[in-house]
Amino acid sequence: MKLTNRLLKIASLVTSNKRLADIGTDHGYIPVYLLNKNIINFAILADINKGPLENARKEVKRNKLDDKVDLRLGSGIEVLKKGEVDEIIIAGMGGILIGELLEANKEVAHEAEKLILQPMQAQEELRKYLLNNGYEILDEHLEKEDFRLYEIIVAKYTGKNTDVEDDVYYEIGKKLLENKDELLSEFIDNKIKKYNNIIEKLGNKKSDAILSRRNSANERIEKLKNLI
Repeated sequence: MKLTNRLLKIASLVTSNKRLADIGTDHGYIPVYLLNKNIINFAILADINKGPLENARKEVKRNKLDDKVDLRLGSGIEVLKKGEVDEIIIAGMGGILIGELLEANKEVAHEAEKLILQPMQAQEELRKYLLNNGYEILDEHLEKEDFRLYEIIVAKYTGKNTDVEDDVYYEIGKKLLENKDELLSEFIDNKIKKYNNIIEKLGNKKSDAILSRRNSANERIEKLKNLI
């Protein structure tokens, strides 16, 4: 099985010999890949929709992994019980939704040794949720696929909130800066372009609201430039 760059990167972050849950599993590509490679020997594949779960079931059967997986229909990590898994993947959803899923079953979320989270949007909101609700961000990675940069966040519950001295670090994770991720410059440049586009669209209008948005965008551009 050949995984896409995004899925392969997520799979590479799973620890060997751990019990895994893949939430929103779709076709079950990541756990099937890891099981075939003997990196893990048990996985729970869960999805809220019957169609994707059936796709995962077919993939499991095709790879003769029935005895190594448990397929569950349901919402988020509410399908999990305390102590069933060590690590949890939640990928391909919005950042706000991921936060809501963690909140919906705190007992399981707090116990997990590792959360591997890949938000498709609202990454800033997810970082804010994690850092203000007792989670530590252990690592972050960028992965490029089809001209798009994906953000992958590895976190664990510690019970301690993390003070963030500037909200720019909700947008650009500190671990990305510490790791000097090879895609970091492109990532920040894309952010700067986004804010320049906002300024351009605002034009020369001078209402208080427009001036506020323009000033806010300019301030963020300067902060982002200082990170490079």
